[in-house]
Amino acid sequence: MIDDFFELEPYALAREEKHKLLSSRLNELTRQHYGKCPQYKAMCDAIGFVPEDDTPYEELPYLPVSLFKKLDLMSVPREEIFKTMTSSGTSGQAVSKIYLDRETSSLQQKTLVKIVSSFTGANRMPMIIIDCPSVVKNRAMFSARGAGILGFSMFGTKKIYALDDDMNLNLDELKEFLSEHKDEKILLFGFTFMIWQHFYKELLKIDPMTLDLSNAVLIHGGGWKKLVSEQVSAEDFHKRLEEVTGLHDIHDYYGMVEQTGCIYMECECGHLHASNFSDVIIRDPKDLTVCEPGERGIIEVVSSLPQSYPGHCLLTEDEGTVLGEDDCPCGKKGKYFKVHGRLKNAEIRGCSDTYAAKF
Repeated sequence: MIDDFFELEPYALAREEKHKLLSSRLNELTRQHYGKCPQYKAMCDAIGFVPEDDTPYEELPYLPVSLFKKLDLMSVPREEIFKTMTSSGTSGQAVSKIYLDRETSSLQQKTLVKIVSSFTGANRMPMIIIDCPSVVKNRAMFSARGAGILGFSMFGTKKIYALDDDMNLNLDELKEFLSEHKDEKILLFGFTFMIWQHFYKELLKIDPMTLDLSNAVLIHGGGWKKLVSEQVSAEDFHKRLEEVTGLHDIHDYYGMVEQTGCIYMECECGHLHASNFSDVIIRDPKDLTVCEPGERGIIEVVSSLPQSYPGHCLLTEDEGTVLGEDDCPCGKKGKYFKVHGRLKNAEIRGCSDTYAAKF
């Protein structure tokens, strides 16, 4: 069933076709987790939900994303778990634990490649990771930050870290790397606040265009909470980076460790897009009914990938608005949307925002 998704371009399906394919897959996952995860079955039974074959995915049970901080949820025997992912969290804050078997992990990697390569092209590129190397040391227990770096590293050929383990800029190494790959397209990856704090602000102290990144593409994510508090908008972020480095091909993304692989990439029009592999549903905070496009509410995310744990339908703690469907000027099919930020009083999460909390 999941193979059908990989035979298509990631933003090729219009509403009716996508809804049919995704509903079928999500019903399949619901039946699987109902039969193999005792806690998930107990929760479905408690609300009187019995898995069927043709339930629209808007009507499938969804779990609050915070539940993964409290329960060990898995739908495979523990001995088949080979990787545990943890969410970002501030000091003393509980983190989510996501248990992956090899097949689920492989699906996540293949999906990430399918989505991101539709923006960057099929060829791998020399890569600058705007972070420090120590983040990826523990390969068995991946933090969301380390997992993000390793996931996107698949798109790089030769790779370099822009920061040392004290978060200082490796300026000489960066200059040498860019000189070595002068005529090649460069991929940059990092988390939004770290890019601003440790990359942009440091370059600002030096002569403009010390690093020429006019032939680079930047992918960044992890939340905007700190930058919004500093009154830095997405437009400011783009403009200032271009002024200092010449960088103009910049894409934010929305994603979470609980649904790794199914990220929502920002197009050239500044819209976040749901691919064929996933979707967003906006729910009214008063009664959790589905909001109409243009209405603000709580974001639910659905993903076709989670097989080893019941994470296919999750209610987040973020607010958002669906802006439209199938009609974005960029040409991509599917829903496009905006994330407004965290719900009031929700815990900080996201690699960028949790790191920024200490500032």
